[in-house]
Amino acid sequence: MTGAKAPGRLTVASYNIHSCVGGDGRGDPARVAAVLREIDADIVGLQEVDARPGPATESMQMAYLAGVLGLHAIAGPTILRHDGHYGNALLTRCPILDVRHVDLTVYRREPRAAIDAELDVGGATVRVIATHLGLLPGERRIQARRLLAQLGEGTRDVVATILCGDINEWFAIGRPLRWLHARLGQAATVATFPAAFPVFALDRLWVQPRTAVRQVAAHVTATARAASDHLPIVARIALPSPR
Repeated sequence: MTGAKAPGRLTVASYNIHSCVGGDGRGDPARVAAVLREIDADIVGLQEVDARPGPATESMQMAYLAGVLGLHAIAGPTILRHDGHYGNALLTRCPILDVRHVDLTVYRREPRAAIDAELDVGGATVRVIATHLGLLPGERRIQARRLLAQLGEGTRDVVATILCGDINEWFAIGRPLRWLHARLGQAATVATFPAAFPVFALDRLWVQPRTAVRQVAAHVTATARAASDHLPIVARIALPSPR
C-alpha cells in the first residue's frame, strides 16, 4: 500500500471478507488483498476473518493480509478452535497506542466482540471500534447498549472516534441504528450486501465529529464484487486539529 496521505486526511474502511470466500464459492485471500490495495485505506476493520494452519500462508488470513499489505494488525477472534480461530481484525498503517477487547456475546448465541483501539495519526489520537453484531434483533439491541457504554468509558484526548463494522441491521428504523445515530451522528446509508447486487446497508461507518466526513461510499469494482459476499464501505475523513 502507498505511503502516508496529506496531513489530516484519513481513509477508513470496513469489510466483511466472508473468510475470503467469494460469490463463486472459491476461497481466495489474494483477491481480498487486491481489493484492499484498491482502497488503500489507512485503517480497515475486517469481519469474518479465518485463521487455521494450512499448506499455504494464506490460510492465516489476518497475518497474510497484513503481511502482503505492509500493515500493523490487531486480532479480535470471537471463536477459538483447536485448529485456529475466527472473528474480527483491525489493519492499520498507523502506530497502535492502546487496544481493548469488548465482549458482546449474548447468552448462547454466536460469540461476538469488538476491537477498541487508539491509533497515532500524525501525532493525534484517533479511536477506532471495529465490530460485527449478531443476527437477532434482541441480540443486537443488547450489543448496541454495550457499545454505547464502551463509548462512554474514558480514553485519552482524541480528535475523532470511528465505529465501523457489519451491524447486521436490515431496517433503517431498527433501534440499534437509531441509538448509535443519536450518540455518534447520522451515518450514511450505503448498500453493501449482497456484493453482486447490493441492496442492504448492513455495513456502517460512523465518525465523530460528523463534520470530519468528506465522503462515504461502497467500494464497487469487479474484484470487490467477486472477493466476498459484502462490498467494503469506505470513508474519506479530514481530521480536526488537536486541541
